[in-house]
Amino acid sequence: MATSPSPTDEVAKRQAALRGYPLLDAIRLRRSRRFAAGAYLPGGGLQYASRRAPAPLSAEEEALLAFAAAGINGFCLADLPMHGGDEPESGGGNVMAQLTGRTIASADAVHATALFVTNDDATVMMKRPQDFPLHEIDDLKRLADAGDLAEVYARSRIPIRAGRTAVPREVPYVFPFNKWSTNLPGTTYFLPVCDLTAMYINVILSCFDEEMAFMLVDERDDFSPAGVGRFGQSNGGYLHDDPSSGRVVPVLGLETIIVEFVMAEQAFIAHNLSLVEQAMGLGGWTHFASASDVAWMRALGFQMGSQKASQALNAGVLKRLLMRLLGKDMDIPFALGLEVEGEAVLTPYCPPYYPSMGAAVRAFLEHKRAAVWQAEVEPEAVGTWAHPNRVQASIPWFSDRAIQATIDYCTYLHETYGRFPAYFGPMRTTLAHQAHHLDLDFYDEHFGAGAYSETQRRHDEIWHGR
Repeated sequence: MATSPSPTDEVAKRQAALRGYPLLDAIRLRRSRRFAAGAYLPGGGLQYASRRAPAPLSAEEEALLAFAAAGINGFCLADLPMHGGDEPESGGGNVMAQLTGRTIASADAVHATALFVTNDDATVMMKRPQDFPLHEIDDLKRLADAGDLAEVYARSRIPIRAGRTAVPREVPYVFPFNKWSTNLPGTTYFLPVCDLTAMYINVILSCFDEEMAFMLVDERDDFSPAGVGRFGQSNGGYLHDDPSSGRVVPVLGLETIIVEFVMAEQAFIAHNLSLVEQAMGLGGWTHFASASDVAWMRALGFQMGSQKASQALNAGVLKRLLMRLLGKDMDIPFALGLEVEGEAVLTPYCPPYYPSMGAAVRAFLEHKRAAVWQAEVEPEAVGTWAHPNRVQASIPWFSDRAIQATIDYCTYLHETYGRFPAYFGPMRTTLAHQAHHLDLDFYDEHFGAGAYSETQRRHDEIWHGR
């Protein structure tokens, strides 16, 4: 009598099939497939009520998706000019925030994005690379290389709460065309949340580094220097404050760049999820989550802050008084950090988690120094450099004046606008992604051939033995 394959063998077979799925096929056949088992699409020519019950993803399926979205995959190469001096292409190595990497790209290896995963049973947050002790990174990489992604997922999760986290499936929290399909029972919902503050401080340090020496000005204060006037060349300093130099940047211009850099991580997460869903034969789609940005943060349990509308406008005394008298000086809420049972799990570099922006900047610098300059990256243990000590010793640190200019700028923003960043606040989400089992009967009834691929057709057979 033949021996049935063990569960481990079955997992290995499924992962082998997934690893062998052609990347170009995943790109070519990737689609937004929104109709999950158990769903109901109301009204119109595509009206349909699923005859299947909601079918949650298996632990294995969820672990594979979570790894694709934000898994730890080893160490960065950090192949940059790791030296200072007067050479035309000197410097740059000090831009790195850490040396660990994951399955999505992150500018300067800041890894600004924390990924929340919620299903019918629980809501968890996936640890970012900086949330792991350095010595665990190689262990996680070895587990991933061996295909034990369930164990990687188990080690990467921080429990947030029991059960599914959700916002009401109604306007203004969800757009009308997504109400029927969003965060349904049986689905797994991925919500990336970005901390803008670490990237912001990292970029400002580079802006005020001697090789760049940018001047930052506040367009809401007649383009005056944003707390750093004493560092301008016209005041005997080193920052280029002549507009013709091309190095004078307004606050909004800089913050827009920061947001674009950071939010790209959310797009990478969603794209990885889409490709792996196609390879596994699952359904899912990426959609806009910012309509319910503050609501999502509240639902997850984030501490909230607020600023007055007059403060956001940097209004003068008379205008502030008039806005209050007219009842127009409304509170603008924004998310700060997240604590679970008194333990901080996701906190930005700003008050109230630090007594001042100066303390926050120094804390970020300590993180950089520990993660890059003093990281234990011996070649026989962890890391990618053949001669880590030699490389680390050559990376220039920031000058005292660049650090002080960064502190002065950050302090100015926080004291003037009541939050950091000034325009966006510290935490932000734009995209969400849902993964689910498809009800193929819907597509058979309403679509011609090609609405789904052979991978979707055979998903239950390959992944669930039915």
